[in-house]
This record gives sequence, C-alpha cells and structure tokens, in this order.
Amino acid sequence: MAVEPKHASVNGRKSSQRPQKSHREVADELRARITSGELRPGQRMPTQAKLADEFGVERGAVRQALRILQSEHLLTNVSKGAPATVAPDLGKALTGPGAPPAPTMVALAPRIASAFAAPHVEIDALCLTAVSLTLAIGEPLRQIHAGQLKPAKVDFRVLLPSRDIPLAFPTPVNDSADDADVQLRRRWLAQRNAQGQVLRHNLLALRATHGIDVRVTFRALPFTPPVKLYLLNGTEALFAYYTLSRREVEIGQQHLEMYDAPGIRSTLFAFEQGAGLRDMTFVEQSLVWFNALWETISSELVLTS
Repeated sequence: MAVEPKHASVNGRKSSQRPQKSHREVADELRARITSGELRPGQRMPTQAKLADEFGVERGAVRQALRILQSEHLLTNVSKGAPATVAPDLGKALTGPGAPPAPTMVALAPRIASAFAAPHVEIDALCLTAVSLTLAIGEPLRQIHAGQLKPAKVDFRVLLPSRDIPLAFPTPVNDSADDADVQLRRRWLAQRNAQGQVLRHNLLALRATHGIDVRVTFRALPFTPPVKLYLLNGTEALFAYYTLSRREVEIGQQHLEMYDAPGIRSTLFAFEQGAGLRDMTFVEQSLVWFNALWETISSELVLTS
C-alpha cells in the first residue's frame, strides 16, 4: 500500500511547511478586510475554494470562518453553494451590541455619532491624549451641520494625565540618551494640549452655529492610564488597553527610540446596557469608577504648555 507524501495536499500539491491557519485566524483576516472597507457592503466574497487556496486551509476551515462572520452579522448567504455576501448594513453589524471588537478608529466614530442622536448627549472619556476622541467627533459634527442630528445639550467630561507627573509612557528606551525623556514629554504635552483645544473648540462652536447648550470640562489624572474608556449617555462603555510597543520617532534632528501605545489602533470592546447582566454591570461599574476619579484625585487641567 502506497504511503502518501507527508506534506501532500488533497489536490496533489505540496502544502507549506508552515503551521496551517485556524478557522479563527481566517475569520480574523476576513473581518479585518470588511471593517477596513477592502470588502464593501453588498459585495460578493470569493468562492470558498479560492479562499481555501489563498489561506492554505481546507474548505471546512473556510466554512467555519464564514459562519463566525455570519453570526456577527458581517456576512449573509453563507452556504455550500454560492459565495457569501458582505452584509448590506455594516453599520449595525459593526456597532451593535453583538459587534466584534474593532480598532478604535473603526468603532469609536459610529458609536459617538449614535450617542449624539439623544436630546442630551453625555460623553465621558479617560485617555492619554484625546486624539481618537477628537477624530471621532468629526462624524457627529458633520451630521449636525447637515441637519441629520439635532441634540439640545452636549456635556463632555475628559480625564487626561497631568503635566506634573512622570509618565509611564511614552518613555525613551534608552534612559541615557541626552534629554530624551524631556523631549518625549514635551512632545506628548503639546499633543495633549492641541487635541484638547481642538476638541473643545469644535464642540463649543455648536453654541454659535446651532444654539446647542455645550459644556466641555477637562480634569488631570495623577497617573498614566493603562487603558482608555469612553462612556456614552450612561448606557454604553467602550474599553481598550494601551498596548506598549517599541518604535522610533524623529524630534527635531534627533531620532529617538521609545515605548509608546498608539491609541487609535487599540482594540475597542463595547458593553451596552440591555445586552445582558455582564454588560449592564460593566457599564454601571465603569461609571462609578470614572465618577470616583473625577470627584476625588483628579485636579484642574489647563490646556497650555
């Protein structure tokens, strides 16, 4: 009896020596293509045979991956026959209670826009620089100017690290570098202040342009937050970890290696009241935690150098 070659595939081709991807890894890659816009709403997916060939897996693994994405409402028409189709209403799939975790830049703006549909908008945020938040409010502001959203009142509370503390990150890899820590600190402070000023200006401008009652308040934390948190109208909590990585930055004529955590790429996890006891408790305790920080150890924050 002939023994099949150790690495032969079912169609006669030699398979790769690399470990075969799991169906979850295939699902992760396809999800990323959908959330990034590479695969558009209503677009037909490649056939299961083509996907199996591309990822170097069996068709069964592809079918399992597609079923995962169908359960997340990202795909429709998943079957053994015709290719699946990207869901036509991705907005609901990507931002609803059952949505999978997604990068901050993908998930935050649509959730902020949904929050602005309320008559009284209440946004609480704890973060490192407010870059993601400033970018995310662009969408609801656009919808307000287009007449699609008409809130009567907007309240923003933002907790940011104090300028008076030693930062845990960003921080230089090599402490012996001349003034590296001072330069990185100046860079972070300039970014924090600039983003806060833009956020405040864009929101307060709604008073003059649309007569909306707006209040924006900043407070300073005595520590570097290891996580970011957004609380929307007291009913939703968006949570992400700041994951440190090593990278190089140019400041003036000097190249510095530092440990930093780009917040816009942090994976955002959504918890919503009404989505079960676990979610409800997380939202409630997140509000308690934020309010405790706001009312106890935080201090006045001034957005100047």
